[in-house]
Amino acid sequence: MTGAYYTRVCDRILVEKLEAKGAVLVKGAKWCGKTTMAAHIAKSVVYMEDPAKKRQYLELADMNPAELLQGEVPRLLDEWQLAPKLWDAIRFEVDRRDEFGQFILTGSAVPLDISDISHTGTGRISSLLMRPMSLFESCDSNGSVSLRALFSKERDISGTSELTLDDIAFLVCRGGWPKAIGKSKKVALAQAPDYYDAVVESDISRVDNVARDPERARRVMRSYARSVASEATVASILNDVRTDENDSFSENTLRSYISAFKKIFVIEDGPAWNPNLRSKTAIRSSDTRYLVDPSIAAAALGVGPKDLINDLSTMGLLFENLCVRDLRVYAESIGGSVYHYRDKSNLECDAVVHLKNGGYGLVEIKLGGDKLIEEGASNLLKLRNRIDTEKMKEPAFMMVLCGIAPFAYKRHDGVMIVPVGCLRD
Repeated sequence: MTGAYYTRVCDRILVEKLEAKGAVLVKGAKWCGKTTMAAHIAKSVVYMEDPAKKRQYLELADMNPAELLQGEVPRLLDEWQLAPKLWDAIRFEVDRRDEFGQFILTGSAVPLDISDISHTGTGRISSLLMRPMSLFESCDSNGSVSLRALFSKERDISGTSELTLDDIAFLVCRGGWPKAIGKSKKVALAQAPDYYDAVVESDISRVDNVARDPERARRVMRSYARSVASEATVASILNDVRTDENDSFSENTLRSYISAFKKIFVIEDGPAWNPNLRSKTAIRSSDTRYLVDPSIAAAALGVGPKDLINDLSTMGLLFENLCVRDLRVYAESIGGSVYHYRDKSNLECDAVVHLKNGGYGLVEIKLGGDKLIEEGASNLLKLRNRIDTEKMKEPAFMMVLCGIAPFAYKRHDGVMIVPVGCLRD
């Protein structure tokens, strides 16, 4: 399938947004496929990083940005943040033309200098966050169970998955990078480490022109990788990052590194979910640590598929990051967001998919095995019984999302068992 275009969940979202707004900003991590997707839909393109034209483009953006906006629409301006003046020019041109679907902007970082931006773009420019490919997008899930359908009245599910433990370990380490899809395992597994090296050696400094030590960046990423799926505090990460008592690495410095990683869409923590409960159980409000793709964690830890097979505890945490990535991709297509729940009694729900209309689904993530699946189902039922359904809706579904499970089915207690190799948007 070399050269083939893999359909992305964001394709439909981008088209829908273009139908309702003058311009759409597509943001997300480098290499996740923003430009390829946008160019697939655009009718004309300006590549701001084109070495042969970059200087001319930047000068034109500074002197006469409107000139760069002339062309068949929707017109794509790739890596627009290199010339922040384009933002106001696009907003003005959208107002002047008074038509939808005019421009697509793509960027893998927030603008370095926002002083040239005088308007937020509200009402004219919509935004779309794109992530690395989900298993359904990379054709590693057969898509027999639809998240969208689980929020409807059609909640009978069926499906089979042939993914093995070895397959899951490979998919965690390969990640959802488009350049890795459809390649030999050796080539596919080389992509995430290359991405990781570029991030810690240059991208983290280029994002805001603040020189940062690559070795310190690696230590921060390794600590974050060890903290995946936990509510690790900045203080605990700092203790993990410091090499000894005399290490001058401060909390403020650590926060600047984390902020830079977020600006280039490498870190994407999970916010806490705060439902109405029957009791006065205190809910933990800390974010849960996640990376935008599990392969970044594997690269930061220096582990491959065989290492994960030999350390199922670490594999389970990185598998949770994979599932959260996929749930975020699928939830985005139905206007939903993904949260994490934990209360002071340590009752936990790995993922809560919450829609804008108040509908929500509860998801426990388990690598596999009857004992873990049963534990996940028990947690879901406990949480459902704590929710005050007089103040909010019943959950649309309760799901144990598994790595290793042969079938997708609904249990007698209403809990759905779904292999990740069956799930789609």
